[in-house]
Amino acid sequence: MISSFEALCTEAVKKGPKTVAVACAQDDDVLKAVKAAYTEGMINVILVGDQPKIKAIADTIGFDISGLECIQIEDAVEASLKAVSLVSSGKADIVMKGLVDTSVILKAVLNKEVGLRSGNVLSHVAVFEVPTYHKMLMLTDAAMNIAPDLNTKKQIVENALAVTKALGIETAKVGVLAAKEKVNPAMQATVDAGELVKMNQNGEIKECIIGGPFALDNAISKEAAQIKGVKDPIAGDVDLLVSPQIESGNILYKALNFLANAKSAGVIVGATAPVILTSRADTDESKHYSIALGVLMTANR
Repeated sequence: MISSFEALCTEAVKKGPKTVAVACAQDDDVLKAVKAAYTEGMINVILVGDQPKIKAIADTIGFDISGLECIQIEDAVEASLKAVSLVSSGKADIVMKGLVDTSVILKAVLNKEVGLRSGNVLSHVAVFEVPTYHKMLMLTDAAMNIAPDLNTKKQIVENALAVTKALGIETAKVGVLAAKEKVNPAMQATVDAGELVKMNQNGEIKECIIGGPFALDNAISKEAAQIKGVKDPIAGDVDLLVSPQIESGNILYKALNFLANAKSAGVIVGATAPVILTSRADTDESKHYSIALGVLMTANR
């Protein structure tokens, strides 16, 4: 099981190189991350976008792109469609968002002709290395599904297992979050958590152990679970946290990054190939880790 981003990158280099198609690649932090991954031998790269701007940034950061395939398309919509089509046609393995709105790249991913539709919902999985937690911690969904119903949450969990497996976790411990630890009909998040546990127990959701509802403290702290009398066997030791809705997931994601000094990576799952879609506020280091995660997911398919 991978226990750090250093180990993640080392393993990705071993499993690479995989080819990444970058949509609207004229972005400073994206190109820094691509440079690092390419220099390590983790990836090959196809850069799609405004080539004069891409070259200017590359020159500034000391990235020699003369040997890379570069496709000149200034329009963001067309560049996104081209990058996605490179993956759907098999020329690339992973698509990565550059300097383009999230809605534009996702529309390309869902395009009926050249997109990466699988029939599943798309969802986001974040991976964290948190100094105060004893192993890598994942969170879903903090970026895509606003108010998922029970069936959508089931798909979100199943999507996330592609990430847990890429990290070498054979049977992921999945903690479903709510504001309290008992099912309360007045709190839909607790009801959904109880139903997800039942689905797991009766074999509808496989290859993981689902526990919940959990408040955050007893999901990640055995001491808190003991104090509150939470008997669930995975309490305090979860691999993957499932947020009730986008607001709580997004707040937790940013709290871990900006208050807990966590390192992080993120990927969109549920498509036929990994989609590296990071926030504009994410560092080039985070984008580099996200590329490594996409490589391992591709190698694991």
